[in-house]
Amino acid sequence: MKSPRYFLFLITFCLSLTGCFRPVIPISTGPKYPIDVFYADQQPGRPYDDIKLLYISEEVPIRANQKRSDGRMLSRGNSMLEKDALLAKLTLQAQRLGATALINVTYQYYTTATTNGYSMEGLAVKYRGEQEAN
Repeated sequence: MKSPRYFLFLITFCLSLTGCFRPVIPISTGPKYPIDVFYADQQPGRPYDDIKLLYISEEVPIRANQKRSDGRMLSRGNSMLEKDALLAKLTLQAQRLGATALINVTYQYYTTATTNGYSMEGLAVKYRGEQEAN
């Protein structure tokens, strides 16, 4: 049977190691937007008034690495960079309308033989009791 001193040493050693290591992939909270963003399965938890349903879409040519030389598709066009750019544009539209949040945000993408298409929609809302900053 191991002594309590051995277990104390083992616990101390393990705890000291955790301060030495950093995660290989840095933890990120994602991009920051000028207003709050809530996807379709989320709610802001505060009262709000609807402003306007917004919709945005874009198409970009498929990338060279998405197709083989024989024309066979290798990957779909679901790009996080395109999604983030689209959401940034949508939040700016909402902010221009005086919104303080964008709720029920949905995202869709498609790929054709020549195009990656992206669309996003969300409801621009204003929290009740918020004053406009001029």
